[in-house]
Amino acid sequence: MNFDTWVAYLGMDPDGWGVAMLQGAVVTLEISFGAFLVGIVLGLLGAFAKLSGIQPLVRIAQAYTTLCRAVPELLLILLLYFAGTDAVNLLISAVGVGPVSVNGFAAAVIVLGIVQGAYASEIIRGAILAIPYGQIEAGRVFGARPGLVLRRVILPAMAPYALAGFANLWLILVKDSALISVVGYNELLSTAKQAAGSTREYLRYYLLVAAVYFIITSLSNILFREIERRFGRWMPSS
Repeated sequence: MNFDTWVAYLGMDPDGWGVAMLQGAVVTLEISFGAFLVGIVLGLLGAFAKLSGIQPLVRIAQAYTTLCRAVPELLLILLLYFAGTDAVNLLISAVGVGPVSVNGFAAAVIVLGIVQGAYASEIIRGAILAIPYGQIEAGRVFGARPGLVLRRVILPAMAPYALAGFANLWLILVKDSALISVVGYNELLSTAKQAAGSTREYLRYYLLVAAVYFIITSLSNILFREIERRFGRWMPSS
């Protein structure tokens, strides 16, 4: 007896949508985690560009963060998804290759990552500015190369200041993953819409989705609190 049969047999999922909802929750977490990593990378690049003092880089980073924070996220997702797909096909056509379809999962991760990278940039920039400058200066005085100062001084020292912002970014990202359904990719909320439309049990499935998001949020809060506690041991006591 497979998992679907056991769930139906126990009366937990009489309509047969339980496994699909579980798969949707897994997809939501996969998209969120992938976009979170992309956002952190873009956030690091944006923060260092703003702090570099090189005016062209500063202007590009400011334009990126301003645009992504000013335009509604749903509109940005639509623009990046469809415009990005057209741009890829245009480039491919220029080298004599026919149009291709963009992988929905990869597109979801990249689009959400670009949007969240703008917020991560400001979180990281603020965290770097919070580091006592003497720590960075000490690394340079000892002759450490810029890359070594970044890995051994800046990134570890900024982490305690950035963790609270990263926690909020992750929770927002988990909820924003539901917006990906507008471009036709199935995740938790999209699966719940299909289940509710098929069974006409709208309240039941939407409450179930709310419960799943609440569980993900609660577990994420516990995890981030533990991470903050561990990093907090490095902070000087006041």
